[in-house]
Amino acid sequence: MDQSVAIQETLSEDENCIIASQCLLVVDNATESRLVGLVARYEAHAMFIFTHRRMAITGEDVTLDDIIPVSHNFAIVEVSSPDELAIIGADTRVRVTDSDRDLELRLPFGSHTRLFLSEVNRAWSEVCEKSPAEVPTSQFEWLTKYRRSSKGSSTDLMTTEPLQVPSTWTSQLKKSGKLSLADRKGHPASVENNEHRRGRSDESRDDLVRSSSYMVSNKAQMLAMPQFGLRDNLIRSELLKNEEQYIYIKNFRFFLGTYNVNGQPPKESLQPWLGFTSDPPDIYCVGFQELDLSKEAFFFNDTPKEQEWTKAVWEGLHQDSKYAFVKLIRLVGIMLLFYVKKEHAEHISEVEAESVGTGIMGRMGNKGAVAIRFRFHNSDICVVNSHLAAHVEEFERRNQDFRDICSRIMFRQKDPSLSLLTILKHDVVLWLGDLNYRICELEVDEVKNLIAKKDFETLQKFDQLHRQIQEEAVFSGFVEGEIAFQPTYKYNTGSDQWDSSEKCRVPAWCDRILWKGKLVQQLHYQSHMTLKTSDHKPVSSLMEIGIKVVNEEKYKKTFEEIVRNLDKMENECIPSVSLSGREFEFNDVKFMQEQTKTLTIYNDGQVPCQYEFIQKLDEPTYCKPWLMVSPHQGFLAQGESVDIQLELYVNRSTATDLNSGQQQIEDILVLHLDRGKDYFISITGNYLPSCFGTSLQTLCHLREPIQDMPLETLQQLILMTSEEVTEKPLDIPKEIWMMVDHLYRNASKQEDLFQQPGLRSEVGKIRDCLDTGTPDSLPGSNHSVAEALLLFLDALPEPVVCYSAYQQCLESCSNASQCKKVISSLPQCHKNVFNYLTAFLRELLKHSQYNQLDTTILATIFSAFLLRSPAKQEQAEKRKTWEFLTHFLIPDHS
Repeated sequence: MDQSVAIQETLSEDENCIIASQCLLVVDNATESRLVGLVARYEAHAMFIFTHRRMAITGEDVTLDDIIPVSHNFAIVEVSSPDELAIIGADTRVRVTDSDRDLELRLPFGSHTRLFLSEVNRAWSEVCEKSPAEVPTSQFEWLTKYRRSSKGSSTDLMTTEPLQVPSTWTSQLKKSGKLSLADRKGHPASVENNEHRRGRSDESRDDLVRSSSYMVSNKAQMLAMPQFGLRDNLIRSELLKNEEQYIYIKNFRFFLGTYNVNGQPPKESLQPWLGFTSDPPDIYCVGFQELDLSKEAFFFNDTPKEQEWTKAVWEGLHQDSKYAFVKLIRLVGIMLLFYVKKEHAEHISEVEAESVGTGIMGRMGNKGAVAIRFRFHNSDICVVNSHLAAHVEEFERRNQDFRDICSRIMFRQKDPSLSLLTILKHDVVLWLGDLNYRICELEVDEVKNLIAKKDFETLQKFDQLHRQIQEEAVFSGFVEGEIAFQPTYKYNTGSDQWDSSEKCRVPAWCDRILWKGKLVQQLHYQSHMTLKTSDHKPVSSLMEIGIKVVNEEKYKKTFEEIVRNLDKMENECIPSVSLSGREFEFNDVKFMQEQTKTLTIYNDGQVPCQYEFIQKLDEPTYCKPWLMVSPHQGFLAQGESVDIQLELYVNRSTATDLNSGQQQIEDILVLHLDRGKDYFISITGNYLPSCFGTSLQTLCHLREPIQDMPLETLQQLILMTSEEVTEKPLDIPKEIWMMVDHLYRNASKQEDLFQQPGLRSEVGKIRDCLDTGTPDSLPGSNHSVAEALLLFLDALPEPVVCYSAYQQCLESCSNASQCKKVISSLPQCHKNVFNYLTAFLRELLKHSQYNQLDTTILATIFSAFLLRSPAKQEQAEKRKTWEFLTHFLIPDHS
């Protein structure tokens, strides 16, 4: 369903009209929903409100209700009721006014709503920057024909609730940039309007401001909105520099809990774990791992246990206080819940959640992390719940998982022009979870003897995490409190007895809680032995954290002083910067091997400046797809510098054109200064061709390693059709044979094959071996070779089952003979590879008692690579591709 298509069809009579943004509108009576769209025609914008059917697909499914021009009489402010403040994540209420309307709309919570509101605000700001005299009277004549079909004003969207509470998203535009800010007691905030704003527009806009107050953090958000220019960025910068003048530190208590529940449902009260403190905590962050171990949860991320454990947590919170639910995020079995005392809810803002899988191919969510970031008063906090790689010997893999989580989890900011936030760019980072670091170099009896003596200090010397932190290999800058409790893994489920199974696991502190940041004091750090649901014990930490709270009066004085100083500044000088370099060369670039160089920009001018890398003429983006510039825009005060990371990374989407020579490692970056000149930065380099990203047809004609081929010969061969090549091709690419043969000989009985990730360094060596032909045998672990095989299949420009046959596969998935017929119609090299790979998978299934593989696991993993969709794949299609491949894995098709 694409409702924007339906809206666009209603505008088809005017080809100049486009949908600038659209959002679902939820009506208060809960019996119907609506669509609200921001429609643009040249430089004019208007909000269109539609009623629609549940399955709005075409223009006939939507009916235009009302049109609100984004003119000088327009205003939009977010409002909320007191009850809604108790639940962070509730629908967003906005009040929209113009000369004829006063509407209150409820929009669904989420990033799409924020983006929609940002686009509306951007359009409004463009209008307000002009005087009425500059706007032609005919600007909105194009709306006349649509008003004829409109049912009229949507008065049923209005509510009678007064606007009483702090706004979390608001904007009042001022030509001068001067603001007189309200305090939290509800005193009105006055706005110094432009001289040209008169009449009802000014009155209604002032009424909106008088009807609500807002927190300082929201004022900072306002200054961060993209319509504000250099002046307001400088205000924001100066406010941050002078933060100590208007903030004070107040301590709040955070409860952090982590529990690996081993796929079990809640069987006992969580009160002994969550409610053990004498005083109720201000904030709860509760993490779970292995919430559900079923295949449905692993492959389709669907589990009823999410609701069961959420209910158990809610009932287990401290009984002496009332809490508001803020956020839940789950990745397969990794879940993080965030609650806050109701009286603190209004001070929570900018809540964002992200997840990243670190399982095989970096996609599978059986291992990985979920994270929530938020602003509490004026402090930015990030909470991470992770489940890292298992097994004693895999500590390097755990270290890599940690690094991947830190680099791949990125939070969007309210201002889309600002760079993404990483985990470590927060005032306080709280990290919990099943980190899976083990106790090594001691026999199980030695460990148990030390535990019996409660000699945890000696035992911790053999703890892998303790050692890795000391070696600065992982969790650099993080702190863990003293461990004065016995290891939390592994117990016989339902008891306090150590693991008595055949494997007899060595006890270990798998479940940990660490932190990074200032003004953090840990009050308690302990396990909870009374809970026996799982083979792990839950762990809790109670922390007292100093939070930056704003003194409104001091803030107001600081703000006004900055504005006065800016009024005195002369901004007539042209901005100027110096660069550390103008030419950057990347040598011997390889597939999926990142290279990074640093460009330093120094503001050597007399005034602050804003910089941005801009698009070149006739190019869609400011840089080539294999290059990333971070940050690509920003603000520099006088005398400040910034390091720009130029990251070159060739992946599956860019490798094919580089292999064929259709693209080169060449680009020109244009660095633009606001009100200043442009600087040109040259990017050059050479790419080493790789079998990754090369077609099966080409590889079948390569008898030598790809990097031994002359570049011109290789490029000609890639561009040739099969009819133009006279030499008889190989049945299958030798690279596939090398990887499959290695796994067949060495990994048929390997546990967790194709599920446990390999090491990135080993995968790189395997790639080099395939591309150069040396050494004769593949290096690295079986898991690394398995991941290299999946990476190879994923990078094919045309999948093993060609795109042209994909729809036939879906249609024939329930009929085994039809499935075989589809495969028989594939080009010869594609058919050979498919049959070769499925024969190998059937061989693996013969050893399922050792490798723990079954048809469901292999079909789910390999269907994603052998039968890729030419477009975005729907959930129903995934099940059909799984069913298609299953027919080739059962013995009857051997």
